[in-house]
Amino acid sequence: MVINNKKIKRIGIDARFYGPIGKGLGRYTQELVDNIIKIDNENQYVVFLTKENFDKFKTENPNVKKVLADIRWYTLAEQILFPMILMKEKLDIVHFPHFNAPIFYPKKFIVTIHDLIVHKFPDERATTLNPFIYKIKLLFYKAVIWSAVKRAKKIIAVSNFTKQDIINEFKIDPDKITVIYEGVSTLSKKESKDEMNLDDNKILLGYNINNPYLLYTGNAYPHKNLEKLIKVFSAIIKKYRNLSLVLVGKEDYFYKNIKDFARGQNLYNKLDKNDFVKFLGYVPDSHLRILYKNAVVYIFPSYYEGFGLPALEAMVNDCPVLSSNKSSLPEVLGQAAVYFNPESEEEMQTQIESIINNGSMRQELISQGRAQIKKYSWEKCAAETLNIYKLNIWI
Repeated sequence: MVINNKKIKRIGIDARFYGPIGKGLGRYTQELVDNIIKIDNENQYVVFLTKENFDKFKTENPNVKKVLADIRWYTLAEQILFPMILMKEKLDIVHFPHFNAPIFYPKKFIVTIHDLIVHKFPDERATTLNPFIYKIKLLFYKAVIWSAVKRAKKIIAVSNFTKQDIINEFKIDPDKITVIYEGVSTLSKKESKDEMNLDDNKILLGYNINNPYLLYTGNAYPHKNLEKLIKVFSAIIKKYRNLSLVLVGKEDYFYKNIKDFARGQNLYNKLDKNDFVKFLGYVPDSHLRILYKNAVVYIFPSYYEGFGLPALEAMVNDCPVLSSNKSSLPEVLGQAAVYFNPESEEEMQTQIESIINNGSMRQELISQGRAQIKKYSWEKCAAETLNIYKLNIWI
């Protein structure tokens, strides 16, 4: 059902994650905001940003107002000061694109829940905090997300898997939750002519990649299962000595731990350009597109994902996908991936070796991937989200 009412409403969107600073959440927030303000010519929007991304969000839409809300997420200030900024704008509804809706915001809001990773993996290895502080922060997190799911007018889940997780964990009425899939777009859509003419070999050599390689992109949190991937890879290279494993993701505490692990397996040496495991750090989208399309396979060994956008981005760029069979991944990737149990090193190794040796399988996966990605678009995501706004403004 679509609601059409001529009365102009003021809709707020918490866009503090907007852009690269928010990683996966940043891409979701950016695509959502950019597409919604394109398709809604009736309502007014107030977009809340930080100093870091305020100038990066550009619009000529007269119905859009930018407001500086330079408050770090997951902080006490977010809970106390951010509601004051929101209240000043006299909003009819606010969309929080992550679970961290302020407990003290008393008015109507919608929240997107991407996953319940902290509930499922309350692992002290997933933080740089000392154990006591981590436990306090975990209690704080649980209070915030509990408040968000209980008080929200509507919850958007990014997959049916996440919806069921929310129902099981919080005993929420299923009708309160709407599943809206994320979109996927070509990483090169905003490239300049110079970027479109990049030489693949030159780019790869710039990263010291001169052999066939397996690819992973994303963060290095413990639930991503990268240690097991590296252990499996250490067995594989005994048969395939010219193979590399390329890991792409901004270096942080967790990637440093993975580097240490790879070093302990004698697979990584910062001073050796010919090491087996290559850590590229942050890579611009124009280079990431090249890395995807030249990889033997993209590997997603994660124990838990609410959606799994990097695997779809691999498919967009004609890269075959080998994925964990856990959580939302079979739902989102469908028949366009080969699956393995991420708990089993033996199964992971078998599937990696089978795809290395089978060129026709890789081509079939590329073909299946092209069909699968047609199910997901940011335009559709934005239109369905806008309808949720309109439906719930009047409740």
